[in-house]
Amino acid sequence: MAAANRSLVLALLCAAALLAAGCGGGGDDSGSSAVESAPLAAVDPATAGTIMGRIALDGEAPEAQAIQMAADPNCARMHDAPVMTEFVVTDMDGGLQNAFVYIKGGLEGMRFPTPSEPVTLNQQGCIYLPHVFGIQVGQELNILNSDQTLHNIHATPAANQEFNIGQPVMNMSTTRTFDEVEVMVPFKCDVHRWMNSYVGVLDHPYFAVSGMDGSFSIGNVPPGDYTVGVWHERFGEQEMMVTVAPSGSAEASFTYTATE
Repeated sequence: MAAANRSLVLALLCAAALLAAGCGGGGDDSGSSAVESAPLAAVDPATAGTIMGRIALDGEAPEAQAIQMAADPNCARMHDAPVMTEFVVTDMDGGLQNAFVYIKGGLEGMRFPTPSEPVTLNQQGCIYLPHVFGIQVGQELNILNSDQTLHNIHATPAANQEFNIGQPVMNMSTTRTFDEVEVMVPFKCDVHRWMNSYVGVLDHPYFAVSGMDGSFSIGNVPPGDYTVGVWHERFGEQEMMVTVAPSGSAEASFTYTATE
């Protein structure tokens, strides 16, 4: 009887040890827990640098097409001239607009505050504004309908939660957040098939979208070695390594090749 009691005690002690070790050797999440509990990164403005550059298209850009909005007269009457597609937008010198540029590697183990200011995705003139943008994990996305017509916002992520929201009334707004890093999350409107937009979701603030001349700038970057990535909806992704010296700047320019 005493031996049986000792066996029971040993079994209970073993069970408790297994529970303390994570239920007998399950997945080790110590890395993610360490990041979540790490103090916020302290970036010294006196030594922070900048990553800047230009996104270019080598070759002839495909012609933009006029969007046919006649299916919804409410959309058509908002425009005096045709609205053109935004899949590929360049300037006279080949600068490529709407490329999402971000630090892809080099910030591992660092934690950054979630901005309190929301990002706004507006539906205006039956198009999404902006066409490409960035947001941080946990930051609020304010989705606004500025049109006097029905819109729906259908996000189709791979890592985050899909949502499909109807906004039938002008000036309606809805708030959503993203829980996971994902480059990129597409948006579409199931009512107006020509409407589309993309958001890059990151766990840090180091991203930008190339402007009308293809240029971009990412500021307040801690000195260090980084992998810079770029994404474009038609031409895909590229990356390169850069080094940001204390109070210095690093160039990260990318060139895509036009395809037939």
